[in-house]
Amino acid sequence: MRETLTRLRYRYWPDHLLGEILSKRWTETAVPVLLLLIVGFALSRVLEHFLSPASLADTARQAGEIGFIGLGMGLVVIVGGIDLSVGSMFALTDFCALYLLDVLNWPVPAVVVATMVVGGLLGAVNGVLIGYLRLRAFIATLITLIIYRSAFDLLIQRYSNAIASSLPDIPSWDFIGGGDVLGIPSVALLYVIVAIVGHVFLTRLRPGWHITAIGGSRRSAYNSGIPVRRTIALCYVASGVLTSIGALFFAARLGTVGGDIGVGLEVIVLTATVLGGITLGGGKGSVVKSLVGVLIVLLMTNGLTAMNARGGVNRMALATILLAAAMVDIRWQKNRNRIISKVYVAPTYHALPPPPPTEIGKGGPFEQNDKLRDVSLIGLGRIEAPEDVILDRNDVLYAGSRHGDIIRFFPPDYERMEVFAHIGGQPLGMAFDRQDNLYVCIGGMGLYRITPDGTVEKATDETNRSLYSVNDDSRLRLADDLDITDDGLIFFSEATVRYEMDEWPVDGLEARGNGRIICYDTKSGTTHTVLRGLKFPNGVAVASDGQSILFAETFGCSIKRYWFAGPKKGAVETVMDNLPGYPDNINLASDGNYWLALVGMRSPSLDLAWQMPGFRRRMAKRVPIDEWLFPNINTGCVVKFNEQGQILESLWDLKGVNHPMITSMREHRGYLYLGGIANNRIGRFKLENADPDFVHYDTRWRRHS
Repeated sequence: MRETLTRLRYRYWPDHLLGEILSKRWTETAVPVLLLLIVGFALSRVLEHFLSPASLADTARQAGEIGFIGLGMGLVVIVGGIDLSVGSMFALTDFCALYLLDVLNWPVPAVVVATMVVGGLLGAVNGVLIGYLRLRAFIATLITLIIYRSAFDLLIQRYSNAIASSLPDIPSWDFIGGGDVLGIPSVALLYVIVAIVGHVFLTRLRPGWHITAIGGSRRSAYNSGIPVRRTIALCYVASGVLTSIGALFFAARLGTVGGDIGVGLEVIVLTATVLGGITLGGGKGSVVKSLVGVLIVLLMTNGLTAMNARGGVNRMALATILLAAAMVDIRWQKNRNRIISKVYVAPTYHALPPPPPTEIGKGGPFEQNDKLRDVSLIGLGRIEAPEDVILDRNDVLYAGSRHGDIIRFFPPDYERMEVFAHIGGQPLGMAFDRQDNLYVCIGGMGLYRITPDGTVEKATDETNRSLYSVNDDSRLRLADDLDITDDGLIFFSEATVRYEMDEWPVDGLEARGNGRIICYDTKSGTTHTVLRGLKFPNGVAVASDGQSILFAETFGCSIKRYWFAGPKKGAVETVMDNLPGYPDNINLASDGNYWLALVGMRSPSLDLAWQMPGFRRRMAKRVPIDEWLFPNINTGCVVKFNEQGQILESLWDLKGVNHPMITSMREHRGYLYLGGIANNRIGRFKLENADPDFVHYDTRWRRHS
């Protein structure tokens, strides 16, 4: 009963989804958006005509004006600073626009350009003080706040009457202040355009990445060669320019230079910035967060004003919101990674039946022997982590290394070796096509192609996104083995869509269906997923009918068959299950059957742990990864099987002297070549009764005839 409840609980309660959701950056925006919807709904129920077109248009104008200032504030906060002078800059640039237009009678285009230049210069003062002179942002902008406000007060004492007495009738100026395009206020339309450009700038362009990097760690950014001081200074310049744009629209709309203009604006904008989810510590933020924060604050202040709340109530509400948002921001950023680490790794129930016997004297197809004791070694100590091996039509032997190289050894004695190509990443499965191109699965990078002259080309590193997956599974994380059909279709496995190359043991700990089989069409260049929900799929081999593939589910201890063409297209059936070890690569044998590597052997303790998700979760949190329960990788094993799932032969290395861990094998001219991702050598084993003319490379293209 307990086992049944455990199985049902981990099958129907997807606790791992919580970790996936919390790990996404969009969740930080989702909470403010939800708050915005709640505030909007509440105000629409309390205030009549809250959602009327006139009310929405007025809100859009105010949101656009404040939104420009919010963009500037967001930028300096992301870079790791703060700007308390935006209210005073807003007042000064508002005065500048009206003075140039009403007193000096400048044309509108000149007024716009000059006001933005003044805003940029005011921001540049902050930029020099903070970026180059390295003053604290809080102190520097507090000082400029006082200076700018004092300058504004002196100027309006002299020129306020001249500005107030002037009533220019300029259509272009009126359009800036109150015009619209298809019902959309001009300020809102321009804000949307600038926001889109800002989003692209922050997320897709190198200078935007530099800003985020500086906010995350100024010292690390400096050590990486990023111009830290210049970038910080330019962010403050941009803040000044964006503030001046907001002031231009405000000046065109109201045409006033009252003494209270801009007072408290820095609190409003800072509250909107924090409430939108832009981290005060720097390094994180987005344009969308800035917009959402501005809308929340604006709706709340307008709502309180519409309910005849006094100005003190508005300021008190803003201060309370700012305090609460700052506390949440600090606590969340401090504990977010801790929370995610507790829920992201979520082992599930995984029961395997008792394994078939392998002990000597008990008989059976898996009975242990010591046939691999006579394996000769190639490249001992000169190659590391040759996960897969393959030979070309000229008997040259190829293998990957953990340094990101494809190494080749030359016949007949395979003593001479050289680097054929450098790819990077961890080369895993390999296969040749008809044109002698070598396709390689690279862990963390995708599927790559190496031409006969050694040129490295990317074939594909992404596939279609699943509509129902919370996790972004479009990027290839752990492509590991492949095979090529006669028509140029490359089927390859991706062991996990949740973890990176160096995190694969965590995926094994979970025992979830995080893997998939992917097809890349060499003719069209398209990539799509054909099977999902597999438990660490690994080896792939095209079957004899040319219409199906065999693939291994490593942690399912099974071999399955998938039809990609023919009358059974789309069907999946189990060829072998309940293997005594964990299957890895599959390759063709000279007699039409298949060789299979067992990368590790099952143990009673690990089989029991598969049925105890809670135990595995605690193990992951309390025990170093190198002390986790793992398969027995000290005994290497290779088996031969047919398409009916019958074991025809088994080869063991009981003492683990030559090949304690075998991940791949290739039959070629009467020999079996062995690879192992944890080994520092390639094995070469003489097969009995094997076809000495069997060339794995050539046979691939005539095996269906």
